[in-house]
Amino acid sequence: MALALLLAGPLMAAQEVRVAAVYFPPYVFKAEQSQATGLLDELVAALNQAQTDYRFVMVPTSVKRRFRDFEQQRIDLAIFENPGWGWQDVPHVALDMGLEDSEVFVARAEAGRDQRYFDSLEGKRLALYHGYHYAFAKFNSEPNYLSKTFNATLTHSHESNLLMVLHQRAEIALVTRSYISDFLERNRQYAGQLLISKRVDQRYRHHVLLRPQAPITPEQFMAIYDVLRDNGRLEKIFSRHQVAVIPRVMDSSIATGAAN
Repeated sequence: MALALLLAGPLMAAQEVRVAAVYFPPYVFKAEQSQATGLLDELVAALNQAQTDYRFVMVPTSVKRRFRDFEQQRIDLAIFENPGWGWQDVPHVALDMGLEDSEVFVARAEAGRDQRYFDSLEGKRLALYHGYHYAFAKFNSEPNYLSKTFNATLTHSHESNLLMVLHQRAEIALVTRSYISDFLERNRQYAGQLLISKRVDQRYRHHVLLRPQAPITPEQFMAIYDVLRDNGRLEKIFSRHQVAVIPRVMDSSIATGAAN
């Protein structure tokens, strides 16, 4: 009954809500294609199956273009985001998804190499993803800064970064635990060849960022989302990729970012 009351309102049935699809495996693969795949695709399908008032559709965009698309109302919300990833000057409402992933350091497994290898990055070649914000670099994503300060090679592929490590073209790559799980599942020939750090660069507490005047309110979105939490659908989607579903904390999920 509570969900029905929240969803009831002046909006027409099956109102379209446009969701940013940004390449971020395993959350989004093939973002620039008409049919993106990954965890976002599964979540969007679950959101649509949970109700009939809104139709969530994925709109391809990119790491850099998503800000402009958001401000120009080409997209209504961005999922698996963090308000600190360049959104500080973009008006939005941040919704805590209660999902946690982490970015870790990955090296080639070699005899005598252990966790102490990750204590210092000095003198090591890094493989990083272009446009990403890393805690060890104080979230400065400027390519020239990363390449000069940390001897980093920047690519547009997490798989390429791991392969650079495996083929000794880089010493360390930074990758999310969720992607490592997906990579090893698809490439079982590399089992046992990667040394994964216990050191965590950053923990991702994923958010939905909703633009002002979006066709769905924060409360309406969270009402639908919480159905998936309560019926176990979130756990089913995310647990196999080592993404933790955090217990809900009342009255702590919605925050406004930037000035309108």
